Amino acid sequence: MVTNIFGAGMRALLVWLLIATPSLVLNGGAGDSSQLVVFFGVLAAFFTFVEYYSSFPSIVEFRFAAPFNRHRFVTIFAIVAVLSLVCKGVFTPTALTLTVKHWGDMLGQAMDVPYSPVRLIVLMLHDNASIELVEIVRTAAGLAYSISLLSLVIFILLVRVAKWPSKSGAFNVWVNLPMFDPTGGGDVLVRLKRDANVNIIFGFLLPFLIPAVVKTATDLVGNLSLDDPQTLIWTMSAWAFLPASMIMRGIAMGRVAEMIEEKRRRAYAQSDAAQHA
Repeated sequence: MVTNIFGAGMRALLVWLLIATPSLVLNGGAGDSSQLVVFFGVLAAFFTFVEYYSSFPSIVEFRFAAPFNRHRFVTIFAIVAVLSLVCKGVFTPTALTLTVKHWGDMLGQAMDVPYSPVRLIVLMLHDNASIELVEIVRTAAGLAYSISLLSLVIFILLVRVAKWPSKSGAFNVWVNLPMFDPTGGGDVLVRLKRDANVNIIFGFLLPFLIPAVVKTATDLVGNLSLDDPQTLIWTMSAWAFLPASMIMRGIAMGRVAEMIEEKRRRAYAQSDAAQHA
């Protein structure tokens, strides 16, 4: 029980730190949005604590298949922290922020090619956007998208080379995929493969679709202002992380389908061997 409380408490603290990072980096937690940040941070931390303290699954997937959720958390935390440093460097440049911005500038310019996600993010800005805003958005997009791609490569290696999640013991579909009903109808293997493919396809398309949807919505409702640093940080973080998270989920579900298929194959082989014995 003490171990569960400690583990859930540490995860809750890390989630609160994630949400508070932009505010802490930019202005030390002060400002008009500090109360809102504290509210959402406490709310997210409370949910995380309850989710991980409970012995029964709720909505968080792969709870007992480490390090899936840890990897995703490190990814989003890295994106938020790096973008916070970039935005801080606009107002109070330091050696660290200038170095991060330098690498971001190079990545953003290298990835700002026709029809690329970074180019679409830049085109999402309104026509009257200043050159400084275009540059900072390009830099943020390049950094965020690069981190998400690196995270995907690491996760693929984790699955294919380290054989995740078989190394962590028996995989329980019910506790690790609480939103997936194995008795919902049809072959569970077919449904897992279908859901995996859907997640991977949508994850690949989202970086291209999100800028187009936002551009269309802003033309109808009003411009999305990325002049505010926190708005820029969370918008770019969501744009880069959500597609990567969906692709990782699809890869993970595909891996679970492979494990089930392999287990069935062994069971059929043993049954055939027993019949011919």
